[in-house]
Amino acid sequence: MVEPLAGEITVYFYAILFARYPEVRPMFPPGMDTQRDRLLRALLRVVDLVDDPRNLVRFCGHLGRDHRKFGTLPAHFPAVGECLLASLARYAGSAWTPDIAAAWAKAYGTVAQVMISAAEEDEAVRPAVWPATVVHRVSRGHGIAEITVRPHMPYEYAAGQYVSIETPWWPKRWRYYSVANAPREDGTLTFHVRAVPGGSVSEALVHRAAVGDVVRLGPPMGDLVLDAAEYEDLLLVAGGTGLAPIRALIEEIARRGGRRQVHLFLGARTGAELYGVDDMLRMAQRYHWLTIRGAVSDEYVPGIRGTLPEVLAEYGPWYEYDVFLSGPAQMVVSAKETLALSGTRPDRIHHDPFETPVLSAS
Repeated sequence: MVEPLAGEITVYFYAILFARYPEVRPMFPPGMDTQRDRLLRALLRVVDLVDDPRNLVRFCGHLGRDHRKFGTLPAHFPAVGECLLASLARYAGSAWTPDIAAAWAKAYGTVAQVMISAAEEDEAVRPAVWPATVVHRVSRGHGIAEITVRPHMPYEYAAGQYVSIETPWWPKRWRYYSVANAPREDGTLTFHVRAVPGGSVSEALVHRAAVGDVVRLGPPMGDLVLDAAEYEDLLLVAGGTGLAPIRALIEEIARRGGRRQVHLFLGARTGAELYGVDDMLRMAQRYHWLTIRGAVSDEYVPGIRGTLPEVLAEYGPWYEYDVFLSGPAQMVVSAKETLALSGTRPDRIHHDPFETPVLSAS
């Protein structure tokens, strides 16, 4: 009923939230477009998972832990719930019956309680944010920079996870980037950042950040981790800067002894955009268990031509593999369909939800 009006609903929600509870406005950035989009995606995700309690609790737990960096407190949740339900009621009109209102109130109460509990448990064991100094920066061309930071405090994460970053130039604007390495002894983390036109944080990291600058990191998030795999053999598929978490997974496999057979497919529109292929080829020379193929979809060049889903269909089937997908949302959705048609079980296809950095279309 309200989906066609989703954009208007989120605008109205924040308008009445700030009008009724002006004390929460300083928690948000001046520009609210990205924040409205995140709220909408989170709501849609909750609805998608409403009949899957285990994954719903996991998702809401992630949200609760991540919201600590904003300064969110338990007292804020009733205000948000009040304004959210008022917004839905306004735009649903006569469809907003007492039963529907009661169901949404119950659902929101459950979501809020899971988030609050997750945040309280998290607060007992680690900080909300980690200051981190930029220690290395190198341009990779095509608007991509490789940024390495060293957190001022121990930062624990798993290979394949992603992290939110706040820069000193745009306070309260957090953007998500996947870590491109498995955990290192020196504690540093490397991010592959593509400057998105109009993207204040990405452009600042690519064109402005320098060694010595201090950024802030939120907690690690995401389930694209090696321990999610059931089979020994793996299929890894990366489009664009989606290579970052895939590269981290390969490093983790090597760290654990490399007892798997791993097939990596890289994809891009042109040969020049086939990002990181030289680095991956060097890794393939080092690790006998790693096979790499690069595919180009929009240019005639020597080698494999086609989109990643087309190439996967040609080289499959992959039903005896765990599959890890990372890249543009359209590629991930199409690759999932292709793999499912060839017999790969859905629970063996791993990717993070579409609200994560790697799967967000620019």
